[in-house]
Amino acid sequence: MTKQTTQTKLLKEYFFIIIGSILVGLSYNIFLLPARLAAGGVSGISTILFELYQYNPAYVQWLINIPLFFAGLFILGKDFSIKTLVGTFFVPFTIWLSADIPFTIDNPLLAAIYGGILLGVGLGIVYRGKGSTGGLATVAQIVKKFTGFSSGYSQLIVDGFVVVTSALVFNLELALYAMMAIYVTSKVIDFVQLQTSPSKLVLIITEQEEQIQTIIKDEIDRGLTKIRSIGGFSNKEKTLILCVVEQEEAIYLKKVLQEQEPTSFVVFLNASEILGRGFSLSKSNG
Repeated sequence: MTKQTTQTKLLKEYFFIIIGSILVGLSYNIFLLPARLAAGGVSGISTILFELYQYNPAYVQWLINIPLFFAGLFILGKDFSIKTLVGTFFVPFTIWLSADIPFTIDNPLLAAIYGGILLGVGLGIVYRGKGSTGGLATVAQIVKKFTGFSSGYSQLIVDGFVVVTSALVFNLELALYAMMAIYVTSKVIDFVQLQTSPSKLVLIITEQEEQIQTIIKDEIDRGLTKIRSIGGFSNKEKTLILCVVEQEEAIYLKKVLQEQEPTSFVVFLNASEILGRGFSLSKSNG
């Protein structure tokens, strides 16, 4: 890959992160804040603090996000970069710029549906740019690191705490609408990213068996099955690797494979139901 191609790809990724962050910020000011929906994350915390003390949501998000960014940088290391910092900055910046936007939706049902859609599209675009908006996703990854919980379960714990708090500050009905918004957002992110279900069957045909095996075991901590195969065109011996992963892991694995092993043939398939260790049973290191 030439230097110019690399720079073009990098600029495209930063463009995605900025555009996605703008949509995330607009979803907050147009839908979530007017409807008083604390749909998890730092935005949910800022909604609660705005209701209680009238604190400016943009400033609150900056004050929470920046320390979380550095905490993630020190604790999680390679998972954080300048791209995360860009997303962390631009979401509150958009909220600050659009604070007086003239059209808002305060109906909680409409806000949960359409706010969740806009938020999901924004976050999906950010992830396509290989970036992040930081926030409590950082906390969720830290929880995952020290507890061994899955990414989805760790995020559920963190967002659930915010939603439960919102039920105490607002009321149970608004908390239920906030949960609806979180669900809609997760489905839209899934559609934007992979257009598939939460569990993925990954098929990898490669000549770099050991490298792929190391990536799967070390990067996402999943098991795999290897099948010897013959390439129909090249007539060379290759390895077919099967691996089942969660949605967040599939997105991360896709990125890592594109960067480290772009010559392998990779297919992501929907997996409607998974039974076995690591999914219906707990993981075992034995």
